[in-house]
Amino acid sequence: MSVRAIIQWPDKRLRTAAAPVEAITDEIRGIWADMVETMDAMPGVGLAAPQIGVMLALAVVDTSTARNRRILLANPQIIETSAKPNVHEEASPCLPGVSAKITRPRALSVRFLNADGVIDRREFVGLDATSVQHQIDHLAGRMYFDNLSKTKRDMLLRRAKKLGG
Repeated sequence: MSVRAIIQWPDKRLRTAAAPVEAITDEIRGIWADMVETMDAMPGVGLAAPQIGVMLALAVVDTSTARNRRILLANPQIIETSAKPNVHEEASPCLPGVSAKITRPRALSVRFLNADGVIDRREFVGLDATSVQHQIDHLAGRMYFDNLSKTKRDMLLRRAKKLGG
């Protein structure tokens, strides 16, 4: 296991959809292990493989304070979302120093390939739901700020550019 480097915006890989995972292999488990270690080092509550330059549909999420509820997802797909919204301050290590309030569904149902290579379905609520949706966006080549109006997105990117030099 090792902490991997986070790629930085505007790297084109952050705008590229990740390839589906065919099977859960030792190589995939190794990538997940590195992703968990990288997520814990950030700090953050989720990480998608494209953020470390691995263009596979893999994500990890752990919103627990104790960091003991690892959720490993391959090929996650949102099946259902709640009508009730949730607003959360989101950020990304790919664009450090800035964040924005993003409105997303408060709860969702996701189908994914789990660590055993079995198709699973799970319900997520609150911060878990927000983080899973944030990671699924990354896997589709989207950033959290794509959910903002053009004006707010442009302001955020200008602020990030100033901070970055």
